Amino acid sequence: MSQLRELTREGLWSNNPALVQLLGLCPLLAVSASVVNALGLAIATLVVMVGASTTVSLIRHQVPSAVRLPAFVMIIAAFVTCAELLMAAYAYPLYQVLGIFIPLIVTNCAILGRAEAFASRQPVLPAAVDGLMMGLGFGAVLIVLGVLRELLGQGTLFREMSLLLGPIADGWQLTLIDDYQFLFFILPPGAFFVAGLLIALKNVVDQRRKAYSQPKTVTPREQRRVRVTGTIK
Repeated sequence: MSQLRELTREGLWSNNPALVQLLGLCPLLAVSASVVNALGLAIATLVVMVGASTTVSLIRHQVPSAVRLPAFVMIIAAFVTCAELLMAAYAYPLYQVLGIFIPLIVTNCAILGRAEAFASRQPVLPAAVDGLMMGLGFGAVLIVLGVLRELLGQGTLFREMSLLLGPIADGWQLTLIDDYQFLFFILPPGAFFVAGLLIALKNVVDQRRKAYSQPKTVTPREQRRVRVTGTIK
């Protein structure tokens, strides 16, 4: 249980693929212009990470080391194909919007890196939990970026959610500022700017938590109390 808790903490915060490892930034920055795009890619990436990590762990003793990386890429590609076909079948408008970034999940270094560094060396349960938490951590950053960029760039939230959820989400859009558009946050430079702010915020939080957790040391000079008495003539 301690290992599972550590995997959860690492995936969601201390070793987050997007904020710490800085992996998979190409789709992270390109797709996160809106909440619906970010959510769609986050779900697809999560499915691929869990499936690939679990499968790699299951076959880790059967794959020779000489062909290990090609085998891992084939496994990831198989799950990406499944996710792509499912999205094309059930959320085709969103599939058209995301375009090439769904197949590009195959080249996501966060997925291949965890498969090679962790799943290929661990039993099934830790590998599956690691894939789940890393996928959730990556997806959470992706969705936060989508929320901030849509809000700052268009003044709306949950715009065009029907692309993913269908007609049931037609009335979900929240318009906070009418007739507003800030092109900087919609374009890739805005994605870099917001992502940099999130990374800086995480570093500040980590530094403050580390400072609070460390016991305060008292120097010998502070421990001495010198009492001086005297008379002035």
